[in-house]
Amino acid sequence: MNILLGLLITLPILIVVHEFGHYQVARWCGVKVLRFSFGFGQVIWRRQSSPQATEFVISALPLGGYVRMLGHDQPYRPDEARYAFDAQPLVRRAAIIAAGPLVNLLLAALLYAAVHWIGVDETMAVLATPPARTLAADAGLSAGDQVMAVSSVDGEWHDVATMRDLQWQLTQATVRGEDLQLQVSDQDGGHRRQVLLQLSQLAGEEVEPATLARIGIGAPFSPPEMGRPVAGGPAERAALRAGDLVLSMDGVPVPDAVALVERIRAHPTGDVMPMRWVVERGGQRIELEVSPRSVTENGKTFGRIDAPVSSRARTVHVRLGPWDGFVRGVQRTWDMSAFSLKMLGRIVTGQASLRNLSGPLTIGDFASQAIQHGFTDYLAFLAMVSVSLGVLNLLPLPMLDGGHLMYYLFEGVTGRPVSELWLKRLQLSGAFVLLLLVTIALSNDMARMLGLQ
Repeated sequence: MNILLGLLITLPILIVVHEFGHYQVARWCGVKVLRFSFGFGQVIWRRQSSPQATEFVISALPLGGYVRMLGHDQPYRPDEARYAFDAQPLVRRAAIIAAGPLVNLLLAALLYAAVHWIGVDETMAVLATPPARTLAADAGLSAGDQVMAVSSVDGEWHDVATMRDLQWQLTQATVRGEDLQLQVSDQDGGHRRQVLLQLSQLAGEEVEPATLARIGIGAPFSPPEMGRPVAGGPAERAALRAGDLVLSMDGVPVPDAVALVERIRAHPTGDVMPMRWVVERGGQRIELEVSPRSVTENGKTFGRIDAPVSSRARTVHVRLGPWDGFVRGVQRTWDMSAFSLKMLGRIVTGQASLRNLSGPLTIGDFASQAIQHGFTDYLAFLAMVSVSLGVLNLLPLPMLDGGHLMYYLFEGVTGRPVSELWLKRLQLSGAFVLLLLVTIALSNDMARMLGLQ
């Protein structure tokens, strides 16, 4: 149900905006628009103000839409030629076709800008303890390091304000197979130093959770503070309380929440010796003995004390003015478009797996999650999908807007349109490729839903 709800409040917006781009530019160019349809197949609702006006319809299959214009595979009388699509100059036809995906990209820029105009509390780029044998640990990063800026080797420095900014830069550098320089400081902004993250070691690998885990930068820094213990559990028996700040375990300092959880889980199975904890409570240091119980799940045994670890990552409120927010929105759209093209290129050349393709089920799932996280998260998600839709439709594949633009490029260069025979061949091949991509995307969706990916 959540997936269906996510689809119902995401796809209609993007599809209608896309088709409106075609519709409006066609009207500006003097082309008669016969029908504006959301969806395909059987018409279930229609409205037309007069016989000469555009017919607006909703069709049964809401996975796309179309704008039907006079002369765009539609017959017309000689006296209607000036209103026909195929009678328009090449530049106008190209503008009408390009308008759909370009409006999707414009929508994305405005949505990203709106996120910055509204403002949002973002997690600061303060790092948790990196797992051992990860690139972050090898580079000497530690709990509490705050990333201030990043740069490719010999490149320009880019300020980093949030963990989202940092993860985006890490993802881009991983796709490029380039090392990344980090300018880090302590949480008070002092002791600045530069650290080289050797992401080139991941060159040729797919950008997926396992690869990103090898980098070692995931959860943000949170203090090692205890939540409310479960009644009767090891934490309550040890007299731990909510708000206790764990300073050390068995004489070893505990830098953050990640280290605290890892040490509890790593408590030796069957070890009868309790752990010696030092906690801070109300400004006083208190020594406690804690005996985690052993738990086995999925063939793995680990320690558990039946008390949550509080998550209080540092946040910063990010809000920009009208112009700065718009500039940031355009830049974000450009970056996302370039990243999408790079990923598609890697898939085509075999450098990335087809498992990276997602379909409507994944979109619906992520949309429902974004809605639960808040309005600005949903706007950012909607912008990301709008970028993907715009970039996808600009690809030079028959059946897509980019394929039609390639036809017009051929016509502009040769002075003659693509022949009917080749149009049929290209349309058939394009339909096959799109069907194949849709099948792969839906298969990936099902695999993700079933936990097979």
